[in-house]
Order: sequence, then structure tokens, then C-alpha cells
Amino acid sequence: MSATPKIVSLVHYPMKGMNGIDAPKADLTPGEGIPFDRIYAIENGSHAFDTLHPKWFPKLHFLQLMRSERLASLRLAFDEDSHTLTLFRDGRQVARGTLKTKLGRQMIEQFLAAYMKDDLKGPPRIVHADGHQFTDISAKALHLVNLETVRDVSRVIGVDLDPARFRANLYFEGVPAWEERHWVGKTLTCGGAELEVFAETARCEATSVDPTTAQRGISIPAALQSTWGHKNLGLYAKVTRGGTVGVGDTLALV
Repeated sequence: MSATPKIVSLVHYPMKGMNGIDAPKADLTPGEGIPFDRIYAIENGSHAFDTLHPKWFPKLHFLQLMRSERLASLRLAFDEDSHTLTLFRDGRQVARGTLKTKLGRQMIEQFLAAYMKDDLKGPPRIVHADGHQFTDISAKALHLVNLETVRDVSRVIGVDLDPARFRANLYFEGVPAWEERHWVGKTLTCGGAELEVFAETARCEATSVDPTTAQRGISIPAALQSTWGHKNLGLYAKVTRGGTVGVGDTLALV
């Protein structure tokens, strides 16, 4: 690696399908994702998730941006101690509830039942299980995105893409666009942690939703396929050695 990539931001998404929250640092544990990432999700109709015996379900089981761009018009705040979730629309609070309690979940569910009614297949249910993360892949991992690659795609397709479209946990810059594709199968160190890169991220239509306007625009997967011959942008990496990583830390290939 000739250049020196650095972490620009760390993000977790407490509720699957909704906006992320920036953090200055994160304590990583072997075999786990970034803390507080996708620890809650909203079941869409079928209430099949067993909170006592959790297992991975495909994202279509839940409300998510690929099918429900209206989610992007909401903003959330999340208190990590109490698990109180507050939803805002156009800067105004529209719902609030402590997700550790049945009443708190019902407060959010009642709002979503009305606000997301056109996208629902039945009553929404907020689900959570200790130690479980509602990620798009079954493996617990971090999602990494190179900002230079996002900028290259923006330049080529003529659309200024907000990196938030790609919903990464770790955004970095400092290496040329697409160089990260060569990292699959290799190990990265950052801060005190070690990450094993095991796959590229195949993009879906969630990336076609503008996270600011909540409008669906140009198909990013189609643009990737037609221009570069694949739909990949980003990497998945497993934590193989724990440690604290922070904004400004460098990434290095072992």
C-alpha cells in the first residue's frame, strides 16, 4: 500500500434502515460488528423473528431503504444508555420511546404504522435480541467504504453522491479510487484492532435513495454495472483482534 489511508468517520445505525450516528471512536471486539449497529429492526408484516432464539433473516423481512425510501425522510437520535429512540421529520420531533420497554416500542410502532402505511404488509414490530445485529449479511462484520471511490463514481455518472448512501461503518480516504478491491483476503490494522477483509459489498437499490431528500434517483447498481462491469462498492471485514479505533487512525495492510 503506497499511500496511507486514514479513517474519516465511524458510523453505527441503531435502527436498521434509518440514518446513522457518528462516533469519534469505537471499541471493537473479535467476531462482533461495531457497537450499537443494527441492534434494532422493524419487522414488516411477518412477525417471525424470535427474540429468545434469534437468527439471521434477509433484509426484505424488515423495513429498509431498498423498498421504502420514505424512511430516509426521518432522522433519529438514540441514547445508548437508556435505548431511547427519538424520531424527527423536518427538524420536528414526531415520536419518542424507550425501546427497552414494551410501551416505548409501541410509541414508535404506532407512529410508523401511520407514517409507513403504504409500505407495510402488516403491523410493524420493533425487534431486538441481546448480541444480535440485523445486518444485510449473516456474518458479523464492519462495512468499509473508500471516499475516493465514491468521488470517482460521482464524477463519472455526473451526480454528487452523499457517501451516506452507502451506509458504511468506517469511511476512509488517502488511497486511489478502487484500490481497496485488492484488499479482499488481506488483513488490515487500525488503532489497536485487526480486521480481515473477506468480501466486497454488492450494492442494492438502497444506494439509489438520496439520504437528504428521500427521493429515489439514478440507479447506482445499474450505473456501476454499466460503467465498471460490477455492482460492488465497499468491503466487509471481520474483527480478528479487538481494540479501539478512532477517527484519524491509519489503516495498514499486514
